[in-house]
Amino acid sequence: MGPVSRRTFAVAALCALPAAPRASAAPRRRGGAAVTEMRGMWLATVANRDWPSRPGLTTAVQRQDLIAHLDLAVRYRLNTVFFQVRPTADALWPSPHEPWSEWLTGVQGRDPGWDPLGTAVREAHARGLQLHAWCNPYRIALHTDPSRLTASHPARRHPDRVVAYGGRLYYNPGLPEVRAFVLEAMLDAVRRYPVDGLHFDDYFYPYPVTGETFDDAAAFAAHGGGFADLAAWRRDNTDRLVRETAAGVRALRPTAQFGISPFGVWRHAATDARGSATRAGLQSYDDLYADTRTWVREGWIDYVVPQLYWHLGADGADYAELLPWWAGVARGSRTKLYIGEALYRAGDPAQPAAWQRTDELSRHLALAADRPEVAGHVFFAARDVAMDRIGAMARVAADHYGQPARAPR
Repeated sequence: MGPVSRRTFAVAALCALPAAPRASAAPRRRGGAAVTEMRGMWLATVANRDWPSRPGLTTAVQRQDLIAHLDLAVRYRLNTVFFQVRPTADALWPSPHEPWSEWLTGVQGRDPGWDPLGTAVREAHARGLQLHAWCNPYRIALHTDPSRLTASHPARRHPDRVVAYGGRLYYNPGLPEVRAFVLEAMLDAVRRYPVDGLHFDDYFYPYPVTGETFDDAAAFAAHGGGFADLAAWRRDNTDRLVRETAAGVRALRPTAQFGISPFGVWRHAATDARGSATRAGLQSYDDLYADTRTWVREGWIDYVVPQLYWHLGADGADYAELLPWWAGVARGSRTKLYIGEALYRAGDPAQPAAWQRTDELSRHLALAADRPEVAGHVFFAARDVAMDRIGAMARVAADHYGQPARAPR
């Protein structure tokens, strides 16, 4: 018999998993102790990345495809879905603050005829899954033309709050009225639905673009008094949003968690002795004005999911270096540590040889198992779970997810 293909291995490994348990079945370890660990996946909607596969599909097809992602999560014995419900200053629920997302119908502001977030929460809970509402705080559009926004869009009504940068539109984080507005818009999802959490990704101030300046000089002049420099003021603006969001979630829904998935490098050791032995181009503290280490150490957030999207042995940012660094940051804090895993790189021919190995991600989980601070993993993203190009996700499930697990709370 000829060699078994990677795809055949993936299908065989997945099919070998036992049927998913009932939602009410208590996960058990050998010896009787319950298993508790994060096993999550991100479900991205911006630019139709994962779902819907394209805008304008019928309600029935959109709903069917959304539920298929949830069913697949259960099949792989995952327990949490991070559903992107506010991708570009819009909403995947009937928000009183922002328009319906264009990624649903192809036209911003057009009612899709159903409630994706409400459906996702209900169907996830019916399957024993947690559902975290994933929001991007400041991104408005993937272009710089305000006239392309729906006429009633808050960014058109308040153009003084908007900054064009790097081919996109953003709300200005330095304006107190902006922070108040985006906070209210995001917390509406927590107020209306029994979500298990509110989640931010890594976009606060935008990733730097060579040759461009983020134009917040006027805001700094008006609100930056008392700060040594622009960078310190920007970091304080981000800190304020994090603290205020955490307080808002606790007040509205005490059982819900608030967490963030930041860029995986806080600072390099060459910049700051407390940093990691890395040389990756970006540092979240300096380039994104996101002091992710402080958020964890001070316990401002319930969980952190650093995006450790590098392979073992990667030059400049080695997974094997960043994993223990983040474990050390989380040690002794109240913040739970989950690791963001780059499933999307597995089998991508443009990626280094390590990502052509079916077992690269499984090796990540094996390494993390020796770190008690690591309470689980989250995979980017749902489309890649479904595709599983080379069987990397099936390998993770076969090697590490042989029994169900409760998500941490």
